[in-house]
Amino acid sequence: MRRLFLFVLAVSMLQFSAGIASAAGYPDKAVTLVSPFGAGGAADLAARALASAAQKHFGQPIMVVNRAGAGGVTGSHFVLNSKPDGYTLLLARIASHGVYPAQNLPNKLYDWDSFTFLTILEENPYVITVQSTSPYKTLQDLAGAIKANPGKLKYSHSGTTTILALGPQLLNKEMGLPVTATVGIPFTGDGDAKVALMGGNVDYLGSNLAPVIDQVKGGTLRALGTSNKERLKDLPDVPTFAEAGFPGLMSLTGWSGLLAPKDLSKEAMDVWLEVLKKVSADPSWRDVTVSMGNIPVMNSPDEAKEYVRRQVESFKKVFADN
Repeated sequence: MRRLFLFVLAVSMLQFSAGIASAAGYPDKAVTLVSPFGAGGAADLAARALASAAQKHFGQPIMVVNRAGAGGVTGSHFVLNSKPDGYTLLLARIASHGVYPAQNLPNKLYDWDSFTFLTILEENPYVITVQSTSPYKTLQDLAGAIKANPGKLKYSHSGTTTILALGPQLLNKEMGLPVTATVGIPFTGDGDAKVALMGGNVDYLGSNLAPVIDQVKGGTLRALGTSNKERLKDLPDVPTFAEAGFPGLMSLTGWSGLLAPKDLSKEAMDVWLEVLKKVSADPSWRDVTVSMGNIPVMNSPDEAKEYVRRQVESFKKVFADN
């Protein structure tokens, strides 16, 4: 009887385990994580950091694919039109989901809430940089040069709908100048925009801190101000925008978020929420995130959605003044 009992118990446990495996069929193949900007930029770095950490807990490969274009809109629209089965996800950014939806554009391809929100991964302070050899030592120096030479100074950006373009335009507006007081030079991604500054092709760059922090620390670039509330521990000599006299630029804080097509399956949602919990507690992911100048967040889907909603509403006010 004892042997029969143990046999029945073992069979029951196998059936229970098989039932769990069947119910948890996702994922059974590789997942594509779309980075809607060029290789080497902030979105690409954030996507690869997430993929590397999540893969340890996910059980399937996570492939990062760059689909750059139109300030992140091209890649985002691709994900929007993908099946909501959890096999195509999006590394969303402020440009594609904060700036673009806030604009008064005809025939927009999507709105800020057209996707399923999983989390805001991290916040990315915005920074204005110049070459280390630039005559502009402070943000006030740069502002003075813009006022004295309207239409002359150039900045690089990765698309008119990106935060790289919005920042310099907001700086002009803070000074009571039109957005055309400086000249924007477009590039495919923020990596190329940084190279343009380092090569002396433009006078300054407004960007997330992540792609330029190594150059700032190394002395190749000089940071004139950042959008974080307090000075960064790694850059104690760089003032916040508020300290530099331009508090209106504080709303430029960027972010990376993990989004999916609308109506993501509950199965995929549950798996990813569990994986994200483990990634959030993973020291390697946090260390990499911080080393790129970012601040780990990893909030809930509802918190992520509210975070983006508030920012879009803020930017709508900005574009209404244009």
